[in-house]
Amino acid sequence: MQRILIVEDDSEINNMIKEFLEGYDYNCHQAFSGSECKLLTHMESYDLILLDLMLPGISGEELIQELAKTSKVIVLSAKSGIESKVNLLELGANDYICKPFDIHELLARIKVQLRQYEPKQRQLIYKDWTIDLDLMTLNAAGQSIDLTSLEFKIIELFMRYPQKVFTKENIYEYVWEDDYVVGDKTIHVHISNIRTKLKSTGTDHYIQTVWGMGFKLID
Repeated sequence: MQRILIVEDDSEINNMIKEFLEGYDYNCHQAFSGSECKLLTHMESYDLILLDLMLPGISGEELIQELAKTSKVIVLSAKSGIESKVNLLELGANDYICKPFDIHELLARIKVQLRQYEPKQRQLIYKDWTIDLDLMTLNAAGQSIDLTSLEFKIIELFMRYPQKVFTKENIYEYVWEDDYVVGDKTIHVHISNIRTKLKSTGTDHYIQTVWGMGFKLID
């Protein structure tokens, strides 16, 4: 299922687009500010981003170049001048649609961009680990490791930010997409299971316990 991030501070428009596109089986996520968009795109990958320009925090113009490195970008804006359109396309936007727009025209433009879409980077590599983000597989030191979907998401999170220490709360909220309950031993159990599966590869020590804080990958 193709992933779309809707970046629009008007909650009514944002929710309307999300509801409409989900009716066509797109996996839609929402951001309501430029800062939230930047945070989400550092944590997750998206096939296409619908980007409003007039955003609180960080403007759409400031985000385009970075976002276009990994995703298709369609700008949604009330600015209709040709100079503005040309400038945004030069910055890296793939398409531009003026507000107010017809939702079916937006869908057509999305389909055009996603037909052309070829992921630029669908693997993550860390030392002797390689994960395939499409197949959700882990290869460790030449061995294919059988992970559950939750275990895979834990590994993916670590590999996206190999220098970061993640608290149990960070991990739980990312993987389970729910609030962490203090005292829950779920994270420890899953980390232990992952290490056990990796033991034969000699890479189980890659996941380091940072006492009193959480977990990270070794340097």
